[in-house]
Amino acid sequence: MNRILVTGGAGFIGSAVIRHILKNTQDLVVNVDALTYAGNLESIPSHLQNERYVFEQVNICDADEISRVFFEHKPNLVMHLAAESHVDRSIDGPADFIKTNIIGTYNLLEAAREYWGSLVGLKKDAFRFHHISTDEVFGDLQGTADSFTEESPYDPSSPYSATKAGADHLVRAWCRTYGLPILISNSSNNYGAYQYPEKLIPRMILNALAGKPLTIYGNGCQVRDWLYVGDHAIALYKVVTEGKVGETYNIGGDNERRNLDVVEALCELLEELVPGNPNSRASGKGFKQLITFVEDRPSHDVRYAINAEKIKRELGWAPQKKFEEGIRKTVIWYLENKERMNELLQKV
Repeated sequence: MNRILVTGGAGFIGSAVIRHILKNTQDLVVNVDALTYAGNLESIPSHLQNERYVFEQVNICDADEISRVFFEHKPNLVMHLAAESHVDRSIDGPADFIKTNIIGTYNLLEAAREYWGSLVGLKKDAFRFHHISTDEVFGDLQGTADSFTEESPYDPSSPYSATKAGADHLVRAWCRTYGLPILISNSSNNYGAYQYPEKLIPRMILNALAGKPLTIYGNGCQVRDWLYVGDHAIALYKVVTEGKVGETYNIGGDNERRNLDVVEALCELLEELVPGNPNSRASGKGFKQLITFVEDRPSHDVRYAINAEKIKRELGWAPQKKFEEGIRKTVIWYLENKERMNELLQKV
């Protein structure tokens, strides 16, 4: 049985990881989350919160508290997902991204190094620090036929991606300099249940239901690879438990779509699932009529695409959800939880 410390476990991807672990393993989970605006403890259903689940409301920028958590709960695996993650917010206010994504990661690395150094024998050999990152650190593919590999050079465009790139470099440096046993994964765009409604897919669903403009940056031709969050959670657990120390693994969904195509697909699903909505075609309007193009944001990358052959080959993981299946499941979840999500949307 593993004792896994998950930072950012009340967030979108972190909570999916915890749900996967509690449902499918006998491991113990320590959920460390500051419960900032995007944290949601409801994303860990109460029926899963048993004796194998512990919650610690701790900010990773608090070095003393992070050290306490390590020595009190004695994890053998760390999955570091806590981060500020919204590009638009990073453009408007980069300071929080520097504090959390860089300083917070530094605090975790130092706490992990101190704790790991106190271990002996098999316990020391079993320790792993898995840093979860993004494909945005690689920058813009600019419409080429290539895809990001684990060897792609870093070329971040936004304050968000720059801070994640900085965190990646810190993690690798702590491995090379101090010998800390680390792993890194870089994933493509995630979607699914419990995603905070500032992100594209939940925001479009909720705005469409409310008859609000579906604003798309530029011409909507930016391409992203979409990864269902449940598939990502399975991959992350494989990386931390089966991956090779010091290695990086790219995790992608094999589902490249233009942003405009994603929004139009959402509109068509809503026409089917909520035909009685006053904004539907059946009511004489149509959800697609709400699509509104706005000025592109600064440093907006045109295309991301992940080559996930390494994790498929070495760890036997491949995405299971095709986009059409995953997006339908996602829309249905938001329809069933729209009141709670609308409350969160008002805070965005």
